[in-house]
Amino acid sequence: MEYTPELKKKYKEEIVPALMKEFGYSSVMQVPRLLKITINQGIGQATADKKLIEQGVQEISTIAGQKAVATVATKDISNFKLRKKMPIGVKVTLRREKMYEFLERLVKVALPRIRDFRGVTSKLDGRGNYTLGIKEQIIFPEIDIDKINKIMGLEITFVTSARSDEEGYALLREFGIPFKDQKK
Repeated sequence: MEYTPELKKKYKEEIVPALMKEFGYSSVMQVPRLLKITINQGIGQATADKKLIEQGVQEISTIAGQKAVATVATKDISNFKLRKKMPIGVKVTLRREKMYEFLERLVKVALPRIRDFRGVTSKLDGRGNYTLGIKEQIIFPEIDIDKINKIMGLEITFVTSARSDEEGYALLREFGIPFKDQKK
């Protein structure tokens, strides 16, 4: 028997019927899906210290469970001492099983570890996608606090097939993302 992530089962068995009922879809194919999750970390200080990029790649790879890649500058910006093709960030894109596994770890383990956590803001981008900013990478249990040189933030973007913010919000709410103002 092959392995299926818990959230993928939940999506097929609970979320699809709930969203079909809520929005009155006539077909299962109309129900919005989570397409991918991208994790991105901008490391501005990397212009001065090259080790920060290697450390960032390793940390994001550990968090995501998949190899991250360094992102490079597209043009020269003299005010920031930045040259074209200089590494300035780290990103990774998760799809399918790894995406569901990461989302489950994020919702059940990482977010509750944030100090004074009262939920995340519910501001979507107009097309049903959502970006969550995290101030410190140490909320993930995979990161060993003793090996951290610098606390850095990261952005997690949830890309959905929803046509509107309302549909995207409903999908992410059903997946268990703790929004501050839960509207049903």
